[in-house]
Amino acid sequence: MSVVLAVLSSDPNLLKCELARLEGQVLLQAEPRANAVGVGTYADGEVLLRRLSSDAGLSVSSLAPPHESAALVFHGGKLPVGLSLEDNTQPFRSRAWLFAHQGALQGFDWLRTSLLEPLPEFLQWQVKGSTEGEVAFAHFLKHLRDLGRMEDPRLEAEVAGHWLRETARELERAAAQGGAARTSTLNFVATNGRILVATRSGEAPLYYTRLEGTDHCEVCGITSTTPETHPKVIAHRRHRAVVVASHVKRTQGWVELTQGTVLAVSEDLQVRHLPAI
Repeated sequence: MSVVLAVLSSDPNLLKCELARLEGQVLLQAEPRANAVGVGTYADGEVLLRRLSSDAGLSVSSLAPPHESAALVFHGGKLPVGLSLEDNTQPFRSRAWLFAHQGALQGFDWLRTSLLEPLPEFLQWQVKGSTEGEVAFAHFLKHLRDLGRMEDPRLEAEVAGHWLRETARELERAAAQGGAARTSTLNFVATNGRILVATRSGEAPLYYTRLEGTDHCEVCGITSTTPETHPKVIAHRRHRAVVVASHVKRTQGWVELTQGTVLAVSEDLQVRHLPAI
């Protein structure tokens, strides 16, 4: 099963600090070992991707970009021999959006053509790889485009989360109608750098946690003896982040999403659950 990690931070300058706090809490490696690893971040309004060929030797802190970024999405997975790493490594990006999928859509090989047909031409062209995650991303973007809000910086997290869940349901229905004998696993994470949404569909768990302000930071050298008036102490006390992860070392302090629910994190880091209906 692939690994997903996503972070939305209140302070782009402190993303690397929050990643350091996650060391020892989340796992970046699973079985089978990943041969396609990607990290997506933001810089000056642009989405930047870093592609790696293996998860060997990765640490959570090593995911930190050299630039400021309010959000990060990591995905590590195993691609079959012959698939292009360039075209199929997640996370996928489109304009301001980053998207990652953990799991598998049952019967995707024979569903792919029918799933592409209802997409507008520009989204069909965007699907360059061979994985169901990229097709799912295109369907999510289609919903936002139909609303006229694919590039809306004021898009509410609840709206994006609703359509992320609807995307999973559409794919589940397509698989069932196509005769799939097993349940699909469709855990999705998406962000436009301002909001973060995630949904769980299937047996594979998906967790989230909130990181509140702190007066300790190894990255910045802040300790209990650092004066309270120090600018870095003030920034760290005010800072908050929300983290979504598929693999945690211990569940204490983490909330597991129930199947069919959506996690919607707004720009001010308010967390809301959209229950399964």
